[in-house]
Amino acid sequence: MKTVFVSGASGFIALYVVRDLLQSGYKVIGSVRSQEKADRLSKQFNNNQNLSFAIVPDIAKAGAFDDAFEKHGKEISVVLHTASPFHFSTTEYEKDLLIPAVNGTKGILESIKKYAATTVERVVVTSSYAAVTDFAGDSDKTKTFTEESWNPVTWDAAKNDAMTAYYGSKTFAEKVAWDFLESNKDTVSFKLTTVNPVFVLGPQLFDENVSSQLNTSCEFINNIVHSSPESDVDEVLFGGFIDVRDVSKAHQLAFEREDLIGQRLILSEDRFTLQDFADTINADFPELKGKIAVGKPGSSKERLSSVATLDNSKTKALLGFKFKTFRETVDDTTAQILKMEKK
Repeated sequence: MKTVFVSGASGFIALYVVRDLLQSGYKVIGSVRSQEKADRLSKQFNNNQNLSFAIVPDIAKAGAFDDAFEKHGKEISVVLHTASPFHFSTTEYEKDLLIPAVNGTKGILESIKKYAATTVERVVVTSSYAAVTDFAGDSDKTKTFTEESWNPVTWDAAKNDAMTAYYGSKTFAEKVAWDFLESNKDTVSFKLTTVNPVFVLGPQLFDENVSSQLNTSCEFINNIVHSSPESDVDEVLFGGFIDVRDVSKAHQLAFEREDLIGQRLILSEDRFTLQDFADTINADFPELKGKIAVGKPGSSKERLSSVATLDNSKTKALLGFKFKTFRETVDDTTAQILKMEKK
């Protein structure tokens, strides 16, 4: 039975990853920030004997993962590094977004090098489409972005605002991973793959994790569900979407398959605007009709005709499975919110 180390195990994506790994017969060691989180997850996973935890209070601290790898390094053969901040609720961009993302990635790789250089065979880093391009590039109709594209953001620019800081944090952290492997290829034996999802939507793995404020991507849906008929629907924002269950599946394939070694996997099913959320929720949840924002129905197509092309055909061909549709992911997420609020 292989042992997989999952950093940031309590995260939205990571919970699905942990569940899928356990169902596939892997032993999982998850890092969480506190004993309280470890106890909660143990309970949620029914005290599964193949799931244990390492407490890493702050991934940005030097040597944060040393204890975990000193203790378990010889039994870990796969590392999935999913821990990284994704929120815009800060003004200390360097301290809260840039440094933790970069140090967390560098730190976990250093710990592998110190204590598990010959035992860890595969590493998967959860990066982001934010490391592929920035919002300005993605808004340029003349451009096409693929798995070979990189966000041109600089460290100084990333200190200017929360959005640029987040894009920067993912770009610099991913570059650190590829650079580390190049510099240490004679010392470590692991092969690297990165997973670069767009906005990750979908229900929480556990109903009880539904709260008044959800993870950043799912807030798009939550905001429409809790809007009023008078609420405006943002006409500028757009992005790509992918379902969390597909992201989890991709993480597992990323380390199980030889042909995914060295790849950057852009996970995106299609583009969306906030109008698409309003249209889908109004159409599929009659109990909300007349109570939530309507916006300008059907106007999404026009907005999306003026943005860059996201071409992840390479990733889709490599992975070889069909991603969930927008309707499926939005409806499942909305239904869960309504269920927990008994609407």
